[in-house]
Amino acid sequence: MSDAGSGEKVELTRKEIGAIVTGLMFAMFPGALDTTIVAPAMPTIGRELGDAEHLPWIVTAYLLIATAATPLYGKLSDIHGRRIMLLVAISIFAAGSALCALAPSIIALALARAVQAIGGGGLMSVSMTVVGDLVPPRERVRYQVYTSIMWTTASLAGPVLGGWFAEKWHWSWMFWINLPLCLAAWLIIDSKLRRLPRHERPHQLDFPGAILLVAASILFQLALSQGGARYPWLSGPILGLFAGAAVATALLVWRLKTAKEPLISYTLLSNRIVLTGACSVGMTMAVYVALSIYLPTYFEAVHGFSASQSGLALLPLMTCPTIGALTAGRAMSRVRHYKFVPVTGLAIASMALLPMFFWPDGLSVTTIELLLMLAATGVGAVFPVTTVSVQNAVALHELGTATSLVTFTRNLGSALGVAAFGAIVIGGEHARTGSAVATAAEFASLFRWTFLAGSLGFLIALLVMSRMEERPLRDQRLRG
Repeated sequence: MSDAGSGEKVELTRKEIGAIVTGLMFAMFPGALDTTIVAPAMPTIGRELGDAEHLPWIVTAYLLIATAATPLYGKLSDIHGRRIMLLVAISIFAAGSALCALAPSIIALALARAVQAIGGGGLMSVSMTVVGDLVPPRERVRYQVYTSIMWTTASLAGPVLGGWFAEKWHWSWMFWINLPLCLAAWLIIDSKLRRLPRHERPHQLDFPGAILLVAASILFQLALSQGGARYPWLSGPILGLFAGAAVATALLVWRLKTAKEPLISYTLLSNRIVLTGACSVGMTMAVYVALSIYLPTYFEAVHGFSASQSGLALLPLMTCPTIGALTAGRAMSRVRHYKFVPVTGLAIASMALLPMFFWPDGLSVTTIELLLMLAATGVGAVFPVTTVSVQNAVALHELGTATSLVTFTRNLGSALGVAAFGAIVIGGEHARTGSAVATAAEFASLFRWTFLAGSLGFLIALLVMSRMEERPLRDQRLRG
């Protein structure tokens, strides 16, 4: 194995690798849990803190800052090492969680969520990079599957815990629960990651590039989250945000081309595997997250479900990605043309949404659940293949930056998908009635276009994925 930083070579046993991966799961789980645990408690939080108007900001603030912070962790972990940056992320996330639990107002809670997101932006990307340091690409898929299982567990536990804490205890407990999880992750990672091979090189952080990246991300996501909701899409504030995002993006591209050591190297962005892998996973997440957000409304408005029934109806969508991930993991470690599984999965996912477009209110609930199972299974095959392919295509000293770039596009795609689907549903409501849709039939008519958009989104992801090169997976780690 590579040098561990002190000049001596180390060889981690499977038991030690297993212990590190366990710690990584503890580190990633709070961040994954926070994506689902807050939503069911939001009405309770709004009532108790007396400010329902600014309630969406406790979600928006986290999404904005976490997305912007993710690429910074990739570069910093390449400079200072994975262990240090992961411990920093855990510490900030834990501190932010405590601030959230103690927040006396919605504004204070939103600011505390922003602090929490500074740490949350590094939990997933640095943890996935550590897996890349531990094992060669051919073995790596096995551990990526564990990540899919962790996400599924968080997706199932989050809504249940959030609703239970808000109803039975106090909403602040959904933040206090992060502290023991973070402590357990810290104790495991601090000791085990000292033996992790180190591949960092002397670097300088590109502060102008970092500022431009953060500015472009925040302005773009603000436009997406506020357009069609707080302001009309063609209003001055929204057009101004889009214009500011475009200017910041243009300056960022110029900076990446001209900086001596840019935040994200231009050679990395020109790597076809990195670019197509990141774009494919971003588009896939755009559809998947949007479906998970808006399907409960569809079940309640079109099929007359209660809130708890609509949550149960989401189970196929939330659990079946693990099946796709397991299938893709097995294929990637055993066959040469491993891209066949996610390409086929995306084709099935795209076709699975089409019946819901043609018959939005004419399908039985059982049929809809089966279609969601097919779509979710196809989605799950994308994540391990794109992550491992990108990591396999770069040098180890760029592993953190490349992995964070994939995570960044996942987060940005999620924001884009939620905004686009929201424009269809919410914008369609106001266009039809000026306030709210009156009948289930009218709601079904709106949602049919949402399902068509989802089908087209999966198709675009498929086309991008099909252009990703299938490079043979390395059986050994490369020296940094």
